[in-house]
Amino acid sequence: MSSGLASTAEEHTADPRYVVALDVGGTSMKGGLVTRRGEVTSLEGRPTRRGSGPEAVVAAVRGYVGELVELGVTRYGVPPAGVGLAVPGIVTASTAVYSANIGWHDVPATAFAPPGIPARLGHDVRTGGLAESVLGAGRGVTDFFFLAIGTGIAGAVVIRGEPYGGADGCSGEIGHAPVWPAGEKCACGQIGCLETYASASALVRRYEARSPSRTAATAKDVVSLAVAGDPVAGEVFGEAVEALAISLASYVMVLDPAAIVIGGGLAEAGETLLDPLGERLSARLTFRQRPPLLAAALGMRTGMLGAALLGWQAAGVPEAGRDWSLDVLRRGAVS
Repeated sequence: MSSGLASTAEEHTADPRYVVALDVGGTSMKGGLVTRRGEVTSLEGRPTRRGSGPEAVVAAVRGYVGELVELGVTRYGVPPAGVGLAVPGIVTASTAVYSANIGWHDVPATAFAPPGIPARLGHDVRTGGLAESVLGAGRGVTDFFFLAIGTGIAGAVVIRGEPYGGADGCSGEIGHAPVWPAGEKCACGQIGCLETYASASALVRRYEARSPSRTAATAKDVVSLAVAGDPVAGEVFGEAVEALAISLASYVMVLDPAAIVIGGGLAEAGETLLDPLGERLSARLTFRQRPPLLAAALGMRTGMLGAALLGWQAAGVPEAGRDWSLDVLRRGAVS
């Protein structure tokens, strides 16, 4: 097992296979090259150009993939074995069916990759769940729930190591499961959704609404104020934790996961979030023990590394990643 990046000609010659991996968000993209041994080279992110329309986004993704292919050919001397892309919305392995954030409809995976290179798509959060299953906090855990708390909230149901998409590819939308039916209206049109109370954007919005003389640039600011004793921040953060506990209690009762892995920006709060959430979740599971709450291990690279696994699946190497080192994955260089 290599302990570092593939940076020498000898290593490249020994096994030049690699894939292009891309994590496509609503406003920006993160991409890189990942070798068969899990060595990562990242490229600086690019904007998705969402404001210019869905066709511009497709062109931006294709252009970024092209840059990564060029980098790979220069570095390894051969084209990539495959391309993997984590994208938002309703997704199949071969088609980006629909995304409200981006506006595209029925875009084939081949639209994003150069001719002749196999490509595979995955839902962004389920792809993150795949990465945590194979490489991260869920490694060795057969059945768990991956909860991503960011601008919105969504989850990935991981069963026997594989994300479950549901009948129509729409599973995991726990952010739009109501926690307080008489609560605040959600942007989705429903009332009292989890996302309305516990997403990173909700923490900022709800704090500023109750404390109009003060501002909080990020959810991290709200959490820091809560820890420092700010009563308004404490109330808002407490309601977010309670909403999470309500939703996760229902999930645990129905599917009995071996663990819950929590990722996304708010998860960076670490024990400040996990400790009170664990206490409140335990209190709601009166006749059974709660599953362990685990912090996601891959950080901001979760989506891109999951996309790399998709790229290797497209290349016909589904077992890729099982022997990758987490330390090597975290150290990947930026070109």
